[in-house]
Amino acid sequence: MNIKRHNDNGFTLIELMIVVVIIGILAAMAIPRFMEASTKSKQTEVQLIMKQIYVNQRSYRQEANAYYQPAGAASTANPNAFSQIWVEIMDPCKYSFTIVANATSFTCTATANIDDDATIDTWTIDENGILTNTVNDVGA
Repeated sequence: MNIKRHNDNGFTLIELMIVVVIIGILAAMAIPRFMEASTKSKQTEVQLIMKQIYVNQRSYRQEANAYYQPAGAASTANPNAFSQIWVEIMDPCKYSFTIVANATSFTCTATANIDDDATIDTWTIDENGILTNTVNDVGA
């Protein structure tokens, strides 16, 4: 008498559920860390842009005897607002930049909601090159 045996090489439902639970636990631990790293990288980007604005404002003042006062804010919607000081805001930058300037001083302010909460991340830099995170959106 020949009896055929079925080959049981698959996974049971319990084994698959255990794997899904383990993946869920790992994701719950990893996603907050990824979000914090993402927001910190956006802050690093704005710091670099602000320093570029500072250096270019100093150069502009050497030529024009005054700091550059743009007509409006610069953002990805208006990337060429700071073209006189050779700064272009490229996608995907989330910050909006404004400059208030006169002959002897300027302040550039950058604002954005970088992690979709109620806190607006705010950075300022002045004619002395002092860069300040006046409102920190990371961890708020």
